[in-house]
Amino acid sequence: MDFINNALVNDVVNAHCSDPFGCLGLQDSPIEDGLSLLVWQPEAKSVRVLAIDADKELASMVETDTKGLFFAQWPKATERFNYRLEITYPNDQTNTIVDPYQFADTTFTDPEHHTASLYKSQGAIRASAKVSEKLTIQGTRFAVYAPAARSVAVVGDFNSWDGRTYPMSSNGDGIWRLFIPDINHGASYKFEIRASDGNLLPHRSDPYAQRIEQYPSFASVTCFDNKHEWQDQAWVSRPVEDLYEKPMSIYELHVGSWRRKGDNQPLTYLELKEQLVPYMVEMGYTHVELLPVTEYPFDGSWGYQPVGLYAVTSRFGTPEDFKALVDALHQANIGVIMDWVPAHFPADSHGLANFDGSKQYEYPDPKKGWHPEWNSLIYDFGKGHVVNYLISNAVYWLEEFHIDGLRVDAVASMLYLDYSREDGEWIPNKDGGNHNYEAIDFLRKLNETVYLNHPRCFTVAEESTAFPGVSKPTYMNGLGFGFKWNMGWMNDSLAYMAKDPIYRKHHQGELSFSMVYAFDEQFVLPISHDEVVHGKGSMITKMPGDAWQKFANLRAFTAYMYFHPGKKLNFMGNEFAQGQEWGHERSLDWHLLDVDYHKAQQLLSKDLNHLYKDEASLHYDHSHLGFEWISHDDSHNSILAFARKAKGSDEHTVAVINFTPMAHEVYRIGVPKAGRYQLLLDTDDSQYAGSGFVENAIYQTQDVDCHGREQSIEIPISPLAGMIFKWLGK
Repeated sequence: MDFINNALVNDVVNAHCSDPFGCLGLQDSPIEDGLSLLVWQPEAKSVRVLAIDADKELASMVETDTKGLFFAQWPKATERFNYRLEITYPNDQTNTIVDPYQFADTTFTDPEHHTASLYKSQGAIRASAKVSEKLTIQGTRFAVYAPAARSVAVVGDFNSWDGRTYPMSSNGDGIWRLFIPDINHGASYKFEIRASDGNLLPHRSDPYAQRIEQYPSFASVTCFDNKHEWQDQAWVSRPVEDLYEKPMSIYELHVGSWRRKGDNQPLTYLELKEQLVPYMVEMGYTHVELLPVTEYPFDGSWGYQPVGLYAVTSRFGTPEDFKALVDALHQANIGVIMDWVPAHFPADSHGLANFDGSKQYEYPDPKKGWHPEWNSLIYDFGKGHVVNYLISNAVYWLEEFHIDGLRVDAVASMLYLDYSREDGEWIPNKDGGNHNYEAIDFLRKLNETVYLNHPRCFTVAEESTAFPGVSKPTYMNGLGFGFKWNMGWMNDSLAYMAKDPIYRKHHQGELSFSMVYAFDEQFVLPISHDEVVHGKGSMITKMPGDAWQKFANLRAFTAYMYFHPGKKLNFMGNEFAQGQEWGHERSLDWHLLDVDYHKAQQLLSKDLNHLYKDEASLHYDHSHLGFEWISHDDSHNSILAFARKAKGSDEHTVAVINFTPMAHEVYRIGVPKAGRYQLLLDTDDSQYAGSGFVENAIYQTQDVDCHGREQSIEIPISPLAGMIFKWLGK
């Protein structure tokens, strides 16, 4: 059988074959007219060929001079047929398989792989091959992009992780494919890749895997469960609305540490569904934003170092469990935002780094492809397959999991080539500047894809610089995001609140300055997880003074945030004044709700959410027409006063915030219109553990000029408090 000892067969035997269909499976016989079959089963003692749909033996194969390589042939005029292989091992155990090499890849077709639905043709896809009118073979079709590889094989629990047995085939487009019968839901697998120099690389997880096991295996898992039946039809088919004119109060949440069980184990997705949904409804939040739930190997990264963008983390359950959580939130009219990380990825050996022995996903030059701040790699946004991989992923979460919004992490690091780098550590663009044109083009394409195909969904940029037009449409030369985090407001206001009230009069501009640029972008006001970690302390510990003043300060600040233009985002625990700094390995301090101050802060957060949703004047926050300063220069008393206006009507509210512990029995402010103003909320109310200095009342305007207005009211002002008054008309 010397004819078998050709180069292609040698490649199979030595586990670096790129064209296994050229020699394995049924072939035209090299000896005489007819058919021959070559099977490579290196651990087998013997192999029989059986009919595909019966136990009838078609041949007993002969082992060649090469151990594990078996041969059979059929005479002239034999028609091609499908078959099974009965494999007997040295311990006399047998296993019957359907040989994958009888199903040439031409049996299966790919959607165009540059589209946003790339995830439907890459990775492990449920597939079938019809072999007769009565019989269809079910299995899994594997496909992976590795253009620089010499060979790729599928390894898994179905072949004892032996890279010799299931070599994949490539037709020259860089994608390696193989349909393996009888591999169904729940099979663990990886890809065994040889680089172009012949070196065997560490087993790689599937970049498109929809489930990945935890340490130490990090194996990909075939995922064809699809048992969840969505019940959120009313939510996903609701009319397309202008989100800029709707209230948006976002509860930012880390799944693993919101609440924990008695053994300190995190809640599962299903347990979270039962506890989180009613809490969100009661508290009045409109959206929940989840810290990354795409798979990540290191707990301490909180998900911001993902390896497995298509896999919901298996720490807390299955993809179907996660769908049930999203579904329940939607049925309760709660939108779901997920943090999405296209800015960088870690160099773990099972991930995308040096994936096929070359820099397929990252920029080759570390001056462009390595984040010194995070010790992670940067996607090469100049490569079409990388852009398609990421955009397809964004679409995947919107379509398959009904996610409503993507908060894109670390956008500034994508926009600037010199981000977190010193001189000489970065490569200028073609014009000599520091903008990453490729990343900018990617972000624009991402946002265009999302808004064109999913008009009910939105994107949010975490972007900390003054880059122009982040939330402007791409046709206006913007990046196309729906919203941008207002980091300037956050930094200035927290710096102001940290000061003792006696010194605040010297820093009034730190609060009023935000209105200079408040409508340059579509802003979200974030008090996120980043503000309560790494030694920054919790929100309550940032506040100056004794216990009463700390809580009064926090209440006043919370009201200021809700009255200020912009959507709202608060990290979990802020709503009840979490005591200690957030830790990802422990639960929030829910026991603090037994303490009056903390319970009162939770009640205030709840009331502010419902007030915010109910008052139309607080919704019109993307235009200067919805805001009017009344007094921003009373630095002596550290008092701000401004009006918020509803769109298209005279309806409005007046907000007054006193940032000192000095109460005022009488304080005159100008107001937009004559009539009556009712106090709707006062953070110093006794129900919020305040002093109760002011009683709920209605105030009639007087014809007295004040703050440049003909009408004014005299009101008492509570100490360290935020107050809001509603115009009731004349």
